[in-house]
Amino acid sequence: MAVTSIPGPGRSPDGVTRRRLDGTDDHPRLDVDTVLRDPGVHIVVCCGSGGVGKTTTAAALAVRAAEQGRRVAVLTIDPARRLAQSLGLTDLDDSPRLVTGLDDAEGGTLEAMMLDMKRTFDEVVQAHATPEKAEQILANPFYEALSSSFAGTQEYMAMEKLGQLRELTGPDGAPRWDLVVVDTPPSRSALDFLDAPSRLGSFLDGRFIRLLLAPAKAGGRAYTKVVGAGIGMASGVLSKILGASMLDDVRGLVAALDTMFGGFRERADHTYSLLRQPETAFVVVAAPERDALREAGYFLDRLAADGMPLAGVVVNRMAHARTEAVSADAALRAAETLRDRAEATDAAPTPGAADVTAELLEVHARAAAEARRHERLSREFAARYPGIPLVRVQVAATDVHDLDGLRTIGAALGGSNSEDAGA
Repeated sequence: MAVTSIPGPGRSPDGVTRRRLDGTDDHPRLDVDTVLRDPGVHIVVCCGSGGVGKTTTAAALAVRAAEQGRRVAVLTIDPARRLAQSLGLTDLDDSPRLVTGLDDAEGGTLEAMMLDMKRTFDEVVQAHATPEKAEQILANPFYEALSSSFAGTQEYMAMEKLGQLRELTGPDGAPRWDLVVVDTPPSRSALDFLDAPSRLGSFLDGRFIRLLLAPAKAGGRAYTKVVGAGIGMASGVLSKILGASMLDDVRGLVAALDTMFGGFRERADHTYSLLRQPETAFVVVAAPERDALREAGYFLDRLAADGMPLAGVVVNRMAHARTEAVSADAALRAAETLRDRAEATDAAPTPGAADVTAELLEVHARAAAEARRHERLSREFAARYPGIPLVRVQVAATDVHDLDGLRTIGAALGGSNSEDAGA
């Protein structure tokens, strides 16, 4: 279904200032600089399916915002080592680290950090349990698995860390950062990030949890008589599946967490509510491929249904040809002609030159065909979501390895037409 246009932060009621994506259409163009400079925007969430360049896009936006005068924190999820190095850092962890080498003429700063899922879970436990109960939970063998590999934990903890960062204050009592840029987890589905709180709530309220808690909550002989046989049978089955020792660990952890379930839900609801406020701007990142664009469409539909503030869409890693003077078809025809002539004569002025030229023409033909395919897919997507601001970013010729590389991507996101700028 089509998504209703959602005016982005700092934009006019009818959407955004309309600027051409290229010379032929009049789709609204995403102006990230308007978003980043808006003092009312305090959270930018980069989301989308895995492998579309969310992490690099988030870092590029953070660098650009800092160099425009914002005090920025960027939270990345499992970044490649080269990305940490591009920020001038040898390593990233869950402690904010100051990024040096920025143009600080406007007074901005940038601190970067990486989500540590288990440590964030530990902090939640310690915040919502007594010291004795927290120690019991953290020492439970099954807690290690729950806090590091349970489905949805990474997404939930990313939201939890976002809430923590937004609430952190400086020595003057003001927020430590006036802008937090979040790179969402590389999930199979982009919707996992938004679904994490409800999935956690379903888990906490599920039959499995109630079953594990039932023996501890059984009160009196009458209750035990009614449900004891069923619980005993179920426990026997679970013991065979999990093993008696692991079942005891799971049951002990669930019993210890029982008093915290309300705190989990409260925090999840608080952060989810934060994401719906006008101070938040979602940037949906996609690649010019059908699956990635389909996933982006699902996310746009969900944001619209939930009333969440959308800035726009980045269609990343667009292929491009070095010249538009020669079409893909013309290049293939020319390559075929050169090969035919080389085969028909033994007197080529430079042996092999025709073959090399033909190969170069074929390389150009493949690049031009890919660029045409990406253009067609991105146009089809834009046509399905006519009111959604969108920017196309070309694929980079090389990996990003320094701040200049991130600046180039930021410039492309901000409207520069420079080539080889993709994340």
